[in-house]
Amino acid sequence: MDTASATEHVHFHLGDALGGLEWLSASYVHQRFSRHAHAGYSIALIERGTQGFFNAGADHLAPPDSLILVNADTIHTGHAASTGGWAYRALYPTPEQFEQVWHALGQPARRAPWFRSPVVHDPALARRLRALFSLLAHPGDRLARDTALHAVLAQLMRRHAGMRLTPEVAHLDPRLERVRDRLEQTPEDEIPLAALARLAGCSPAHLVRAFHRRYGLPPHAYQVQVRLRRAAALLRQGTPIGAAACAAGFHDQSHLHRHFKRALGITPGQYLTQYRSRTYKTPCPRKR
Repeated sequence: MDTASATEHVHFHLGDALGGLEWLSASYVHQRFSRHAHAGYSIALIERGTQGFFNAGADHLAPPDSLILVNADTIHTGHAASTGGWAYRALYPTPEQFEQVWHALGQPARRAPWFRSPVVHDPALARRLRALFSLLAHPGDRLARDTALHAVLAQLMRRHAGMRLTPEVAHLDPRLERVRDRLEQTPEDEIPLAALARLAGCSPAHLVRAFHRRYGLPPHAYQVQVRLRRAAALLRQGTPIGAAACAAGFHDQSHLHRHFKRALGITPGQYLTQYRSRTYKTPCPRKR
């Protein structure tokens, strides 16, 4: 197990499918995920207990054998909604990986999917996803694993995804876009709210309200999310935790640890260790 608790564990995996697919197996009792977003999608299968979560502006419950479908860059949370916590396994495919699967099916060019419902009850797809996780956890037949992965992602797109309908996209406020770009380009900078308000050409109070409506988080919380992504990328490159924390804009290693655990359910140290011990190794060449 990866934590000191006998009832909680989390294990992060990185496979070589689709150029590097992340997935996770976890069991939580006390974990409460803060509002956060992933650069990719979160496709979770609830195996025990019920998970409560906020997503797409509303609260949801996901009982056993249901699927949670969180779109890329969508603010969400997570917590136990049943006695004894909950356990799940989740895939984190990127938009580009979904597009790889779509093109492999010989389909015309299509944008990455937009899942219509955060909670899906699809017993057939749940069985396929459970079988896929078994193949991912015990790699031995790469062809079977890759085939199952493509089938699951294709079925997700065909059965539960559609075109994203967001009326506000057609009326993006360039002032808010400038603020967002500033936060994403230099997340390590300490930027006063007044400076961002000047960039947007509005009052600080108006900026906080408008930014929150548009992106689901106020500017300071959005900056934390960008910093977490920067820190995770540095950890994947082998940067020590303390150096990654400072380079990403956190005050120190403990500051990164606190936000990392609340948003991702895993500590930076666990993430770094588990990333280094990748699930799939290059197979030995067969004897002829």
